Amino acid sequence: MSGSPNNLGAFRIKGAGRLTPARTARFTFDGRSYTAMEGDTVASALLAHGVHLVGRSFKYHRPRGILSAGAEEPNALIDVARDAARRQPNVRATVQEVFDGAKIASQNRWPSLRFDVSAFNDLLSPFFAAGFYYKTFMWPKEAWAKLYEPFIRRAAGLGVAPTEEDPDHYASRYAHCDVLVAGAGVAGLTAALSAASTGASVILVDEQPEVGGALHFDAAATIDGQNGYDWAQGLAAKLKAMPNVTVLTRTTVFGYYNHGFLGLVERVSDHLARPGRDLPRERLWQVRAKRVILATGAIERHMVFANNDRPGIMLASAARTFLNHHGVAVGKNVGVYTAHDSAYEAAFDLKRAGVAIAAIIDSRSHPGDAVLAEARSLGIDVLTGHSVINTSGRLRISSMTVARNGGSNARKIPVDALIVSAGWTPSVHLFSQSRGKLRFDEQNQRFLPDIYAQDCVSIGACNGTDDLSDLIDEAIAVGGGSLTLSGENRFEWTGGMIGAAEGAGPETVVKAFIDFQHDVTAKDIRLAVREGMHSIEHIKRFTTNGMASDQGKLSNMHGLAIASEMLGRPIPKVGLTTFRAPYTPVTYGTLVAHSRGPLFDPARRTPMHDLEAAEGAEFEDVGNWKRAWYYPKRGEDMLAAVNRECRTVREVAGVFNGSTLGKIEVVGPDAAAFLNLIYTNAWDTLKPGKCRYGIMTREDGFVYDDGVVGRLAEDRFHVTTTTGGAPRVLHHMEDYLQTEFPHLRVWLTSTTEQWAVIAVQGPKAREIIQPFVEGVDLSNEAFPHMSVAECSVMGVSARLFRVSFTGELGYEINVPADYGPAVWKAIWERAEDMGACLYGTETMHVLRAEKGYIIVGQDTDGTVTPDDAGLDWAVSKKKADFVGIRGLKRPDLVREGRKQLVGLLTKDPAEVLEEGAQIVADPNQPKPMTMLGHVTSSYWSENCGRSIALALVAGGRARMGETLYVPMKDRTIEVEVTDMVFFDKQGGRIHG
Repeated sequence: MSGSPNNLGAFRIKGAGRLTPARTARFTFDGRSYTAMEGDTVASALLAHGVHLVGRSFKYHRPRGILSAGAEEPNALIDVARDAARRQPNVRATVQEVFDGAKIASQNRWPSLRFDVSAFNDLLSPFFAAGFYYKTFMWPKEAWAKLYEPFIRRAAGLGVAPTEEDPDHYASRYAHCDVLVAGAGVAGLTAALSAASTGASVILVDEQPEVGGALHFDAAATIDGQNGYDWAQGLAAKLKAMPNVTVLTRTTVFGYYNHGFLGLVERVSDHLARPGRDLPRERLWQVRAKRVILATGAIERHMVFANNDRPGIMLASAARTFLNHHGVAVGKNVGVYTAHDSAYEAAFDLKRAGVAIAAIIDSRSHPGDAVLAEARSLGIDVLTGHSVINTSGRLRISSMTVARNGGSNARKIPVDALIVSAGWTPSVHLFSQSRGKLRFDEQNQRFLPDIYAQDCVSIGACNGTDDLSDLIDEAIAVGGGSLTLSGENRFEWTGGMIGAAEGAGPETVVKAFIDFQHDVTAKDIRLAVREGMHSIEHIKRFTTNGMASDQGKLSNMHGLAIASEMLGRPIPKVGLTTFRAPYTPVTYGTLVAHSRGPLFDPARRTPMHDLEAAEGAEFEDVGNWKRAWYYPKRGEDMLAAVNRECRTVREVAGVFNGSTLGKIEVVGPDAAAFLNLIYTNAWDTLKPGKCRYGIMTREDGFVYDDGVVGRLAEDRFHVTTTTGGAPRVLHHMEDYLQTEFPHLRVWLTSTTEQWAVIAVQGPKAREIIQPFVEGVDLSNEAFPHMSVAECSVMGVSARLFRVSFTGELGYEINVPADYGPAVWKAIWERAEDMGACLYGTETMHVLRAEKGYIIVGQDTDGTVTPDDAGLDWAVSKKKADFVGIRGLKRPDLVREGRKQLVGLLTKDPAEVLEEGAQIVADPNQPKPMTMLGHVTSSYWSENCGRSIALALVAGGRARMGETLYVPMKDRTIEVEVTDMVFFDKQGGRIHG
């Protein structure tokens, strides 16, 4: 083996790989400095310096090395830092590119990687068998909180989360395309070019820095007479130059959701030593694709044998990647253990590079003749029908113990690395996330895509297409274009084996690992079956197989095969665990993007916010909105200010900012028909220029939202919703319009932010607004209660509603948001001169409660029907259908004794009940008491001169005049059940 300069590592092979020594980077690993080439991953750079020990396992803290060269890596999890604030744990060393100045640290060890005190757990492993936690931590119960939970929390996890605030920023982007191709190997590249040639918009995604997929390690493949890797780079350049193609490298498709929606995470600057300040660290892509082409390839399986987890043991494809792409040999004397021809290719490449191959151990009796012939020509010993039954070495493998299958004569062969291959598992994770169904290919012992749930198609190795020429033809056909390409590779991807014997020695001693990260062994799977776990999902949870951060990419199939063997059932009958998003871990920063700090829960302000603040308003949060709560004058506390505002509104008038009300424009020839189906009451009878109060229920019949709806024209409605309900109501409407009523010609538009709303309520409301309104006769006869008109206010186009949430004469002026402050200022100047006041949400709550008007979400709790709320009059008895009509007919919703909304008056008028307080019929009954209901709204009413309350009470309307009790911590309060109207019971004031 011919090495390169020592500063780049003794295991660099001169002339090998695709990196250039001219560009280097310095980094540290556990405080020791190393030099890497630009393009190295942390894994390849460490291997170049002969470093195989990179971590410790989760449970037993066994030494662990680099197992793979890609996203499937379970062992080499590292902590990557640029500085004290920029640090990320649990990064896979096989995908993290080295950058100059990187500070890399191993994890899950103390005090050091070479000497870890917790490795003592390995000696105690007989006590930590699968399922021990389910049995151990159940008894005694008292020990959980004091002993078990603190210990488990300290031991849980692998890396240590940073405590400093993340200084990096993240971006997000939405995109649409005709075709999204996941995977830029031969299949993905070919399919992308084929699709792009038809004029389709294409997004091609691959998680590696360069396209090529398996061509990173398969140096023997040729396409159109070119070296495969070179062909791939040329094709990628061609695709990038096409205006209808977007090529995203360093980007992972981590989730495949409904209706062609996919989540992508792009690593924008993780590989840069000094990223520009304008560059995000990562970018979240949310893509909607008409069609998805999955070209996700296959993942090589490891062999299961005793002590198969020592550092220096890795997948054959990984060794081949490190050699052919990075120019790094994984050892000087390498052993090979395989059940598949592809491992021979790795051995051949290493041998030609000058690496000694100690022997190829093939568990099959009859591997391919071609690979045997080439092995002989290269002078490599091949032991067919043999197995590796054990390994030796403390912090790195030093030998492998080999025996004939079924034989007892074993011999040790010295090695400093061992590469393994049990065949290949199609990567069907994204297909499964799309809700596709798999079938089992019995001949080749693998699951393949079968039944598709969405408009997607799998091609290449993930579809079981093994021959390179067949794969290219398949990709061209799927893309829809007419291309001509030819390809040739040396080995087939078929065959291999799943599961294996653990090796020699008593079963209680042997550790043949299946899940490396969670220390799950073959013995654990067998124990789970003996304990009665017959479903693979139960086995998964009992053993934690496949539950680590790699999501069982290497372990699932082995665990399934061993369970199948123990149960005596075919693999498909045992079942398959669910592949869940994300495919690989995604940082919180990427998902959160800009939604942190002040933007985590953004404050929304109305156009009049600054004017209200100038008037001394105290604000409260209502959803994301900042709403004026009350307007204290000098010396007033909240109660005094609210009392003053309540009196003034009833005696003179009040001006209120109603801009936060949800507003939805419902337009179209079928607008009335649509509202008839969405609301409980009728809308086809509502004439233009009139308003109606509407109740919206869910399918189950419970109140979902309410609001006033104004009909502006035959085909146009202005719908208002509660402040907090605006987004969900629009979603609710869109959901039904698109899925249940797609035949209706209706368009929905949120206009909440487009209109500033100024409510003027009280006896002098008409007098206050009259000078500003043009085009409307405001007399009672011409513009009665529940009217709406389009007009102008102060020369600005406006919508004027005569509605009231106070029970007083009231108007709501809607003007374009930009004009809100000017109109507000003019109206308030006139109102103030007439003795009116500004009032806030607290006063609004008191005034509406005096009239018995409900607030959805406060006086309802998701189990209240319109009848329960005293709003049965708003449910049409003539309509044949609306959302919730069947729910309202359920026996439980029409039975007697349901909780109904009623009023409560305390025996002591000054006693104000607590909202949420429980109500009972007999305060002396034994505990636990039978609760009749609870207080939903409670206030001191200055206009009534006493406290008032609303409550949900079982059989409430039948209890009028009855005395009930509200037991409190220090006393019991007597209350009388009344109707819900406490002020102006005749309702004359609303008509002016």
